[in-house]
Amino acid sequence: MSISIFGFQALWSPWYFVTMVLIVLLYFLITVKWQHKFEGSQPLQRREAISFVSGIIVLYIVKGSPVDLMGHIMFTFHMVQMAFLLLLVPPLLLGGVPGWLWNAVVKKPFIDKFLRIFTNPILSLIIFTALFSFYHIPLVHDTIKYSVLLHAVYTFILFTSAVLMWMPVLSKDPNHQLDGLRKMLFIIASAVLITPACALIIFADAPMYETYTSGEAWLKAMALCVPASTLANIPPIPPEVFTNVPALYDQQMGGVIMKVLQEIIYGVFLFNFFIAWYRSEKMNADEITQKTIVERQRLAANSRHI
Repeated sequence: MSISIFGFQALWSPWYFVTMVLIVLLYFLITVKWQHKFEGSQPLQRREAISFVSGIIVLYIVKGSPVDLMGHIMFTFHMVQMAFLLLLVPPLLLGGVPGWLWNAVVKKPFIDKFLRIFTNPILSLIIFTALFSFYHIPLVHDTIKYSVLLHAVYTFILFTSAVLMWMPVLSKDPNHQLDGLRKMLFIIASAVLITPACALIIFADAPMYETYTSGEAWLKAMALCVPASTLANIPPIPPEVFTNVPALYDQQMGGVIMKVLQEIIYGVFLFNFFIAWYRSEKMNADEITQKTIVERQRLAANSRHI
């Protein structure tokens, strides 16, 4: 059966698309047209613009395109959503915020205090891992998907926790950023902490989520992205009619894909952090060596005068 039966609105989320376009327009208004209103502002860099727009495009793909609809039909697509929404979109958006704009926002006393607490490396890791793991407890996951409001609120909180988790390594404020070596340790720790939740999903011997196995439960959860008028014409069929993959294999594959995508994304950042740290250490070593040579030459010159 084709997913086209759910209609254009469910497949492409036109209002969500419009919202993303408006966010991009607002971004360029602030960073280009209105940048002179901010202290210490500089021209928007191309890489910053590309990073932010890329983040918005990925955000629309995972939450507004047919990928979002498939995420309610196959657990595999749900985990693809989670990987990109939580592990790729936040760093792309953070990378698109110019330093001068970041400083203008975080210098507000309340925001600065909030960030100092919730971007603490250990606390941010614990909060994100706990929220992600809690969300994938079968009872919790199914309950959240039965309510449009609950699902929206929890997704927003989970996404916010992901942004806060990424800030210790990507923030452009030195007060909220780790040094090179600690960035690498942070990424490794994050990869380790999320592993148990993925492992429980991968090694489960039976399907755990009613919203991916029970026709009635699945149809109720589809209200998150499909208009009620469309759902009224669809019988409570199991979601497996849209795919040839059994529910257990779909669940296990979702856990594997989540972990693989996490390792790839984290691997890219880990490599970049290592290169930056290595270059910094090399530059520092060269600087120390040069200072030592100059100092020895000065001492030698002094000894000759004596």
